[in-house]
Amino acid sequence: MILKKGKDGDDLLVVSMALPEAVERRLEVLGLTEGSHVLVMNNKKKGAMVVKIRGTRFAIGQKIAENITVKEV
Repeated sequence: MILKKGKDGDDLLVVSMALPEAVERRLEVLGLTEGSHVLVMNNKKKGAMVVKIRGTRFAIGQKIAENITVKEV
């Protein structure tokens, strides 16, 4: 499933990212890599979602979240 479909409180594992290389590299620097755990803190259906990655909260835009494939842990 895609990250954008995650519900508040879901603990997810990143499987793959289909993003432009520059965006993907930036996310990797922030700690969002394939195999990392993501906790969905707040998912508003329109707009950005707040996720917790390695103890830090990030807001991820809808277009980015739609291109990250995850699975439930």
